[in-house]
Amino acid sequence: MRTTAADPNRFAQQLFEPLPRRYDLLEAVLSLGQNERWRREMVSHVDRFQPARVLDIATGTAGVAIAMARRIGAEVTGLDITPAMLLTGRDRISRAGVADRVQLVAGRAEQLPFPDATFDALTFTYLLRYVADPAATLCELARVLRPGAPIASLEFAVPENSFWRAWWWVYTRGLLPVGGLIAGGRSWARVGQFLGPNIEEHYRRYPVEWTVRAFETAGFVDVGVRRMSLGGGVVMWARRRDA
Repeated sequence: MRTTAADPNRFAQQLFEPLPRRYDLLEAVLSLGQNERWRREMVSHVDRFQPARVLDIATGTAGVAIAMARRIGAEVTGLDITPAMLLTGRDRISRAGVADRVQLVAGRAEQLPFPDATFDALTFTYLLRYVADPAATLCELARVLRPGAPIASLEFAVPENSFWRAWWWVYTRGLLPVGGLIAGGRSWARVGQFLGPNIEEHYRRYPVEWTVRAFETAGFVDVGVRRMSLGGGVVMWARRRDA
């Protein structure tokens, strides 16, 4: 299973449309419990700026958006391409008691439905593997941020150390599909089969060093990188260049 350069957005919709009901539980299980820790690290690079308006892209079922509304007290807009994810997200927002501070919008990261310099901060999670042109997408994210505003992202990664990379390969090719099948059924087994090859293919085309340069070309400064959990995740952060 591979994303296609022709329509990675449509592929992402088809992949994630069946998953919302147990998405957050399974996301934690399939990341070996590390996803929440990675999210906290990502949000920490935004909340210290105390933004008033935040955009969370690829919000899924709104887990990051809810966390930021609680932690920062900001007005948060969550955007995702998959309608079923947004429906589940709205239910979660209501149960969390933050419906007055979080709104969800259907849309594409490559063509955001917001004016220039709308937001004080931006986060995105597991996004760049599902767009046809990561560099152009980063330029679009920069467009909607005010000068000096922070951006932070979270993505799966491939460990650099050869020992841990070998174990990562065993996990993603063997245990991950089986774990997805047991915990979430055939839809999650499909995701488990897809993730390992997709992550490797993405970093062959766009290594972390390439992504740092793409951030800078898009107009970001002070780009930082932290590899997490023996290299299985990577958090990146930066600021939009001052005017």
